[in-house]
Amino acid sequence: MQLEILSPEHKVYSGNVYGIQLPGIQGSFEILENHAPMVAALGKGKMKVIKDKNTSESYEITGGFVEVLNNKASVLIEGATALD
Repeated sequence: MQLEILSPEHKVYSGNVYGIQLPGIQGSFEILENHAPMVAALGKGKMKVIKDKNTSESYEITGGFVEVLNNKASVLIEGATALD
């Protein structure tokens, strides 16, 4: 799945991933390859980019939106801080 994460200041991430875990406004959810088209609001919390089954990156985000269409996820966020 192609993933692009953008904040107003810069591109946070762009590349192919296995999946992504996001903090929705009503609870966390996960998007994997070939997910149905959707748009969802994001709340404050932890976003996890799963590059493959053994590698991931985590960020603390302050809210935004995600759009999934044609095996591409676009995440628009207000701000992100990388976590160790």
